[in-house]
Amino acid sequence: MRIGIWYPAATAPPATATLFGQHLSLDAPVAEGRHPLVVISHGQGGWMGGHADTALALAEAGYVVAVPEHPGDNMQDGGAPPAQWMVTRPADLRAAIDYMTEAWPGASRIDSGRIGVYGFSSGGYSALVAAGALPDVGLAKSFCAGNPREYACREGFLDGAEPGQVAPVLEQVAGDGRIGAVAAAAPALGFAFGALDLAAIDIPVQIWSGGLDLRVPHNTNGALVAAGLAASPDVHVVERAGHFAFLAPCSPSMEMAHPAQWAMYCVDSEGFDRAAFHKDMNAELVRFFDKSLKR
Repeated sequence: MRIGIWYPAATAPPATATLFGQHLSLDAPVAEGRHPLVVISHGQGGWMGGHADTALALAEAGYVVAVPEHPGDNMQDGGAPPAQWMVTRPADLRAAIDYMTEAWPGASRIDSGRIGVYGFSSGGYSALVAAGALPDVGLAKSFCAGNPREYACREGFLDGAEPGQVAPVLEQVAGDGRIGAVAAAAPALGFAFGALDLAAIDIPVQIWSGGLDLRVPHNTNGALVAAGLAASPDVHVVERAGHFAFLAPCSPSMEMAHPAQWAMYCVDSEGFDRAAFHKDMNAELVRFFDKSLKR
């Protein structure tokens, strides 16, 4: 499993931009002190650079940030069907935390008592499960029977997922007690969680939804998760934001090089400024984790 890692560096970054168009001190020593950890879970078919601006903002605020590319569900390898990644993705997050706190060369610089997770779309689902939520496949299938136009239902996310087979395996991977806070943007399969399914989550939760998200609508996903949590989460519904507005602003060069991907991932609704939104969102994420992880 490949992992991209952003962290506070002991040396200043170069004057010229490096990976992801960012000024980074590649392979520099980790700055002195013990730093909280945030693991970022990308969306379906994503990669470590999809939330590079958020990772950098957190690192600049003093966090170590790990972004695993989920095996079987990333930009280069999309072979895992949802019925499989519903289980493997939360397990990936646990494995990433294990690596960062035990085997990573900078592990001694991580404060293992302050760990958060941020996830987007299927990564939002993954973050919730890693925090202890247990999706109810039967409930989700009943929802899809009555709402066949919901994107996850229309795309067959639950095909091959049988409650009796998935639930026991999910119970083994859900609920990593080291996680102290979760932020979920456009959390996919939100309709799979009832109040009892979310009862094990007793940590601060922040939820983000796009007001124009047609893939993961707030009313049938983020709002249902918010309503089912025992403690009221911090909810942000972003006006004029579509589903992919939570991805990092695209490089202008992508429009000519990959026009189809540009049209899908980079074009926002009229009047929506993704760069300005990300500046505000990243600052809000830093505030949320600072408060929740008691910095």
